[in-house]
Amino acid sequence: MQLTESHRQYWQKNLRITAVLLAIWFIVTFVVGYNARDLSFSFFGWPFSFWMGAQGSLVIYVLIIAFYARYMNNLDQEHGCAEEEEA
Repeated sequence: MQLTESHRQYWQKNLRITAVLLAIWFIVTFVVGYNARDLSFSFFGWPFSFWMGAQGSLVIYVLIIAFYARYMNNLDQEHGCAEEEEA
């Protein structure tokens, strides 16, 4: 199967956004979590390390998922491969 230029652009944009979001996930999960003990300031009345481990990273994960879903829906519509809605 021959890929058209539109298909190539679609996959390049898809891979690029996936790489960026995975980098954000890695930073939130490992870098901030590993260095959280050094971040000794109060955030919403709790130590930042506790807040980031208990709530902050989960909020970031949900935002990543929501952004990816919205971005891919727009990308699908832009390249004409969006799913049709059933009534």
